[in-house]
Amino acid sequence: MTLIAGIGALVTGLLAIGILPRLQQRAELKALAKSAQTDVPTVNFVKPKRAANFTVLSLPASIQANQETSVYARTNGYLRRRTVDIGDKVQAGQILAEIDTPETDQEVAQSRAELARAQANLAQARANLAQKQSNFSEAKSNLAARQAELMQARTNLELARQTWQRWQELQQQGAVTQQAADERKTSFSANLANVDAVKARVNSDQNSVNAALASINSDQANVNAYLASVAASRASVEKSVVLQSFKRVTAPYNGVITGRNVETGGLISAGSNSNSSNAWLFKIAQTNSLRIRVNVPQTLIQSIRQGQTAQIHVRELPSKPFTGKVVRTSDSLDPKTNTLLTEIQVPNPNDTVRPGMYAQVTFTTTRMNPPMLIPANTLVVNSEGTQVASVTRDQTVHYHKVELGRDYGTEVEVISGLNPNESLITNPSDDLGEGARVQAVAVKPKGKS
Repeated sequence: MTLIAGIGALVTGLLAIGILPRLQQRAELKALAKSAQTDVPTVNFVKPKRAANFTVLSLPASIQANQETSVYARTNGYLRRRTVDIGDKVQAGQILAEIDTPETDQEVAQSRAELARAQANLAQARANLAQKQSNFSEAKSNLAARQAELMQARTNLELARQTWQRWQELQQQGAVTQQAADERKTSFSANLANVDAVKARVNSDQNSVNAALASINSDQANVNAYLASVAASRASVEKSVVLQSFKRVTAPYNGVITGRNVETGGLISAGSNSNSSNAWLFKIAQTNSLRIRVNVPQTLIQSIRQGQTAQIHVRELPSKPFTGKVVRTSDSLDPKTNTLLTEIQVPNPNDTVRPGMYAQVTFTTTRMNPPMLIPANTLVVNSEGTQVASVTRDQTVHYHKVELGRDYGTEVEVISGLNPNESLITNPSDDLGEGARVQAVAVKPKGKS
C-alpha cells in the first residue's frame, strides 16, 4: 500500500510539472487577447440609403392679386360724385366717379368754334378756286379762238400775197392796169396788218391764260393751307373731347375696389406725377385669379419647372388646400439672397383667398437620380470640410469628403462623394484618425431587436 501510494504521488507530481505551465501559458494568452481587444475602440456604423424618387419642398410665400392698379384722374376739376366704395365689385368700363371740368368744357367749345371757322375759310377758298378755274377755262377758250383766227388771217394773208404777185406779173405784161395791181397790193397789206393784230390778241389771251393759271395755283395753295388748318382744328376738337371724356373715371377691368381716396367736391388733379402722395382716386384689384410669389433657394431650383403644379396651404383655411400652377420664373437668381423668384397662378372664383395672406407652397417633384441619405450624426465638419468616416474591410477608418444637398434635420442628402456600400461611423470621436483600427458594430434599425 505504501508503495502504491508513493507511485501515485510520483505520477501526480510529474503531471503537475507538465500541465500547470501549459495552463498558465494559456491563461496568459487569453489575458493578452482580452487586453488587445480592449485597446481597439468599438464604433457603431450604418449603411447609406437611397432617398425616395420624389421630393416634397415647402416654402413660405405671399399672395397677391393677379392685377392691382391705382386709378388716377386724367383731367383737372372737382369731384361731382362717386359711384363706388371699397369692397364693391366692378366691371370693366363701369363708371367709378364723375368730375366737373369747366375748363375742359370751355376748351371743347373753343376748339369746335375754331374748327367751324377753318371749315368756312376752306369753303371760301374752294369757291375762289372754282371761280379761278372757270376764268381759266374761259381764257383758254378765248385763246383757242384767237389762235384759230390767226390761222385764218395767215391763210388770207398768203392768198392776198399770191394774188398780188400774179397781178404784178399781169401788170408788167400790160394785161391789167396799174391801179388794179395796186388794189391787190393794198389788200395784201391789209391782210398783213390783220395778221399782226390777231397775233397781238393771241399773245394777250395767252397772258390771260397764264395769269389765270397762276391765280389757280395761288388759290390751290390757299385751299391746301385751309385743309391743314381744318385738320389741326379737328385734331384739337378730338383731343378736347377725349379730355372731356376723362371726366368719367371708369374701371380698367373686372375687379374689386380695395381703396378710395376721394370725396365729393374734392379738387382733382390730372396724372400720377402730382407732388401729393394721395393723387390716386381708387385702387382696384382683380382677385378671381391670384399670383403667389415664392423665393426658391439655389439648391432647389432644379426641382422647379414651368407648368408644374403646387399645393397652397393657408393657415386660416386648414381644411382646404388650393392647387396652383407655375406660370413663370425670373430666370435669374437674386444676387443678395441666391433665390429664384417663382410665380404661381391660382384660380380664386369665389374670392376665398384674399390678397396679402400668408401661405405655404408645397412642391412635389420626381427625381430621376435620387441622392443618398445618411444620418446627420455621421457628419464630421472640420478644417478639411464636410466629411464622413467609414469602416473599411480591414476594420480601419477612412474619411470621405462629401457634398450635401437638402437637410431634413435627422438626415441629410449626399449629392456626391459617397459609395452606397460604405459603412458609416455614427458619432465619430475626434481621436478617430485616418487608418485607425476599430471594432465595428452595426446599428440595429428602429423597431427591430
